[in-house]
Amino acid sequence: MIQATLFAERALLADGWARDVLFEIATDGSLAEVVPDSAEDPRARYARRAAGPVIPGMPNLHSHAFQRAMAGLTEHAGEDDAPGAADSFWTWREVMYEFVNRLTPGQVEAIAAQLYVEMLKAGYTAVGEFHYLHHNLDGTPYGDPAELSERVIRAAKLTGIGITHLPVLYAKGGFGGKPPGHGQRRFLNDIESYLRLVETLRARHGNDPQVRIGIAPHSLRAVTPELLNEAIAGIDRMDADAPIHIHIAEQIQEVEDCLSWSGQRPVEWLLDNQAVGPRWCLVHATHMIASETNRLAESGAVAGLCPTTEANLGDGLFPAPEYLARHGAFGIGSDSHISVSPVEELRWLEYGQRLSLRRRNVLHSAGTAANATSSVGTTLFTRAVAGGAQALGRRIGALAQGCRADLVVLDPETPVLLGKSDERLLDALVFAGNVNPVRDVMVGGTWLVEEGRHRAEDAVLARFRSTMTELLG
Repeated sequence: MIQATLFAERALLADGWARDVLFEIATDGSLAEVVPDSAEDPRARYARRAAGPVIPGMPNLHSHAFQRAMAGLTEHAGEDDAPGAADSFWTWREVMYEFVNRLTPGQVEAIAAQLYVEMLKAGYTAVGEFHYLHHNLDGTPYGDPAELSERVIRAAKLTGIGITHLPVLYAKGGFGGKPPGHGQRRFLNDIESYLRLVETLRARHGNDPQVRIGIAPHSLRAVTPELLNEAIAGIDRMDADAPIHIHIAEQIQEVEDCLSWSGQRPVEWLLDNQAVGPRWCLVHATHMIASETNRLAESGAVAGLCPTTEANLGDGLFPAPEYLARHGAFGIGSDSHISVSPVEELRWLEYGQRLSLRRRNVLHSAGTAANATSSVGTTLFTRAVAGGAQALGRRIGALAQGCRADLVVLDPETPVLLGKSDERLLDALVFAGNVNPVRDVMVGGTWLVEEGRHRAEDAVLARFRSTMTELLG
C-alpha cells in the first residue's frame, strides 16, 4: 500500500538526473514507484512538492559513535622530548583508551543519538557502526552481553537513521596473537561469546528493515588467522550475505609489523587468505602497493575511505587515482567524527590527491565505463553512494523502485547552488562553500529533518549536554 507521494522537479535517479519525478512510497518504507516526466500524471497534483532538488541519502560506512564525544580533545602536542618523537595514531590511541574506559551505557546511547542527529542533518541517511565497545568498565560482560550494542541500535531507532551494526571481534594485542593490553579490556571476546552476541542481535533485529547485522573482525593485528576463519564461518552459517568489515593497512607501522609476522603486506595477506568479494569492506587500506590496489579493485570489495579522520590522524593518502582507474568500489565514513559532513569527506578525498600530485580535477570517471563523466563532484558523490550502500548490505543508495525511501532535499536558496543544475549542482555541492545545503531528509519513508531541523534534536541535545558535563565537567 502507498503511504505518501512526493513530486520533485529535479531528482538524481540511478541513471542520472531526471525532471518532474513522482515518488510513491510504500507503507514498508520502500519506493513503490519512481516515475520521471510525470508532470501530467494525476497523482502529481496531490503529491507533496519537494522544495528543491532531490538526491539519494549518503551512506556513512564507518563509524565509532562514542568517539564523537572526543572530537577536539586530542589536538595538543605531546610532551615527549625524545629526539624524533612525534604524535601519531598510536599516541592518539592511548588517549582514546583512557576516554573509552569512562563511558557508561547511558552515555554511549546519548553520544550516539547526538551523532546520528548530526549525520541526518548533514545528509547521511544510513550508518555502518563498527562497534568494539562491548563490556563494563572492568572488562566483565554486562548482564546482557549485547547491552552496548543495544544502546547504539536504540539511538539509531530514536533518531531514525538506518543502521548496519557491525559487532567487532577483538581478541589480540598485535600480530601473531600478542596478548591484549589493559586499555583494550572492554573490547575483548573469545570466538564463542562473539558469535553468541552476533546471533542474539540477529534474533532481536533481523526483521527490522532499518537494521542489518554484519561482522567486523577488527584488524589482522587484533585477530589470528584461525579466529578470522571461525568468525567468517560463523556468520556464513547465519547469513552468507552479511557484510564483513575490517580495518586494514591504515598505518605504516601496521604494514611493517604485518611483513615481520607473515612476510606479506596486510591487503596482500588478506586477499591471499580469504575469499574477499563484494560483501567485504576494507576500511582505510591506505598503504598499498600497485599490485594490492589492482587486486582490491578487481575483487569487488569496497574500500572504506575516511579522509577527515585519516588526515586528523596523519595516516596518509589512499591511492585513489589508480584505484578508480580500475573501477574499484569505494564509500565514505566519518570514523572518529572529527567532522560529520559527507561534503567534507568527498572534498578531502579529491583535495588530498591535488596536494600530492599538484594538479586539479584528479578523481573523475574517465574512459569507457558506463558512468564515465568529467565531473569530479558527480564521480565522487555517485560512486560513494553506490559503494556505501554495497558495504552496508541494505537496499539503499538509489532512488529506484524497491529501494528504501532514503532521500535528501537540497535547499535551492543556498547561495552556492543558485543557477547550478545536474552535474554542476553536484560539483558545487562538493566543492563550493561550507554552508550545509540540506533542507529535508527522509529515511525509510519518514521525514526526519524538515527545514533543517531534526524532529528530536532538542531532547537529544539536552541529554548529550548532560553527558558531556559528566565526562568533562
